[in-house]
Amino acid sequence: MQTKRKAAVRSVELTEEKSRNGKFEAILRAAAQVFAQSGYFNAKVADVARAAGVADGTVYLYFKSKDDLLTSIFNWAMGQFLERVRAELTGLSDAKEKLRRFANMHFALLEEERDIAIVFQIELRHSTKFMEQFSTTHLASYLQMLREIIEEGQRSGSFRTQLNAKFAAKFLFGALDEMATNWVLSHRQHSLTELAEPVLDLFFHGVNANHA
Repeated sequence: MQTKRKAAVRSVELTEEKSRNGKFEAILRAAAQVFAQSGYFNAKVADVARAAGVADGTVYLYFKSKDDLLTSIFNWAMGQFLERVRAELTGLSDAKEKLRRFANMHFALLEEERDIAIVFQIELRHSTKFMEQFSTTHLASYLQMLREIIEEGQRSGSFRTQLNAKFAAKFLFGALDEMATNWVLSHRQHSLTELAEPVLDLFFHGVNANHA
């Protein structure tokens, strides 16, 4: 298990190194487009190469397999998202405002990148390899960032101190993730970013009438 975890972490590091290369990103975007349109299982590496405008062999210079392509889309996009969030939250001290910015940016990314949204919310869930590596992807950093914001709120008195911050972070991620999945399946019949505030209102206040 430890060996698998180290291998997965190394894979994330290599993805970050390669992401500096424009061709790497072009292939990933092409893969997201192909997977979103055709479905992961129906798609072929040759389809990705054609969409990216490169030879089939070029894809294999950057990615070991179609599974590797799928996991790399997640790590690349999530890595960029976390960088943007860290920059956005710099200088903010209010934990509730941090969570608002975080949730809005989460939904904004998916609205801006429809193909990636489909890959995130649908296609990734079909990959056994991705699910095996779930805890060692950038999702772990995502949840850690949420947990740290919640802990800041506990120290400042904004959130209940008896709250389990790790559980609360997973709870909030689950709510955001479910809303994003519903949005993808609805074929964008409503704004996703407009759902951020209702989700956070429920997270902050629950269903207790005393907080209405």
